[in-house]
Amino acid sequence: MSVAPSSASGPSSGFDFDVIVIGAGYGGFDAAKHAAEHGLRVAIVESRDMGGTCVNRGCVPSKALLAASGRVRELADAEHLAGFGIHAAPVRFERQKIADHANQLVATIRANLTKTLERVGATILRGQGRLAGHQQVVVRESGGGVERILSARDVIIATGSEPFVPRGIETDGRTVFTSDEAVSLEWLPRWLAIIGSGYIGLEFADVYTALGCEVTMIEALDRVMPTFDPDIAKIAARRLIDARDIDARAGLLARKVTPGCPVTIELADMATKELVETLEVDAVLVATGRVPSSAGLNLAAVGVETERGFIPVDDQMRVLVAGEPVPHLWAVGDVTGKMMLAHTAAAQGTVAVDNILGHARAIDYRSIPAATFTHPEISSVGLSEADAKALAAREGFELGSVRSYFKANSKALAELESDGLMKLLFNKTTGEVLGAHLYGLHAADLIQEIANAVARRQSVQQLAAEVHTHPTLSEVVEAAYKQATMAVAG
Repeated sequence: MSVAPSSASGPSSGFDFDVIVIGAGYGGFDAAKHAAEHGLRVAIVESRDMGGTCVNRGCVPSKALLAASGRVRELADAEHLAGFGIHAAPVRFERQKIADHANQLVATIRANLTKTLERVGATILRGQGRLAGHQQVVVRESGGGVERILSARDVIIATGSEPFVPRGIETDGRTVFTSDEAVSLEWLPRWLAIIGSGYIGLEFADVYTALGCEVTMIEALDRVMPTFDPDIAKIAARRLIDARDIDARAGLLARKVTPGCPVTIELADMATKELVETLEVDAVLVATGRVPSSAGLNLAAVGVETERGFIPVDDQMRVLVAGEPVPHLWAVGDVTGKMMLAHTAAAQGTVAVDNILGHARAIDYRSIPAATFTHPEISSVGLSEADAKALAAREGFELGSVRSYFKANSKALAELESDGLMKLLFNKTTGEVLGAHLYGLHAADLIQEIANAVARRQSVQQLAAEVHTHPTLSEVVEAAYKQATMAVAG
């Protein structure tokens, strides 16, 4: 590890660096890049692969798998192709080459991130980072185990998260595994059980069923897809679950999972905890969410207490102790537990650095979109309908809600992909857009337009006057804005 001395006359006078970032996922990467581009002397500490969960074990490889398996699904859908007058031969695919595609993409993006940091002048320190006290970081070198204490005017924690494995579930990485192992696509089990029906479970169900696997989806809560808007979940489930080789079960707890051949799963009633059934399957994917990676940070050295492992922060990304910010200590990304998404982490990283630079900024979580990359996709931004109703009750306005259907859209009809819905939530008094929930072709791309409107706190009256290209899917959004304007005017 080589550390260049800081200039005595520079802004880091008395410190080894202006900023030390612990963790090189998207949150840490964007923070380090932004800081270096603005003239700060930056070090970024990473003990694993550059890019963190998203690049190596999350969004990047999973989207590569979804892209490849989506092609297989499309080519195998004889009925859909026949609608165009197309008749394809039986589909063949090579599992290893699909896996190689994901691995190659990971390697490319990881290398690009590393080169970007080097190009902007950031120092990359390979090792495990932890706090040694205020404005001090201990770096334990990878391999050798040598420890050095480095100082920085500001420290940003960006250590991310790990898959959550509930009590009673034993993993072996092959027959019982998490999303970390699933992205490797080492084998295709004939019968796969997926525990959890959030976005991780849904995306992998999409991949595995496209490649010929049967799936049993187990959800502990009282409905499948519990984190999605209920109306969106209802219409999406018809295509993403009911029409596929998926047996979805809600209200059941996987209280014990034992690896082996076969894997055994004890299913209990969620309410009574009484045993309902014992399943024997080929493999189990545990998709029950993620937990923060904060245990090894020595937060006690600066008096920080976590909340279920999450580091408390304010909207400027300052770490809090008893509600008050700790000077020169920041946290971004999954470890904060706000919105555990890569682009949220990146946004938090730039917000933290802007505040370090003296440009006061707060993050606006309401305007950050989320997407599930199934076929078709699901996306959302802003408030849920329940939260919007609560806000309307508190602030004394009437909540507006309109729906726009893909079946009325020319582009969707041309693609024979008219199964879709957009729900728009707005303030009926002012017309302000409060949120949107979509299911349908390219929903993950369409959501950005509404996210921009939420960020600017725009009204549907303004938005309805904007001209959208015809024929495009964006007219689904335009139709919703125009319906909403009528409701406000009425």
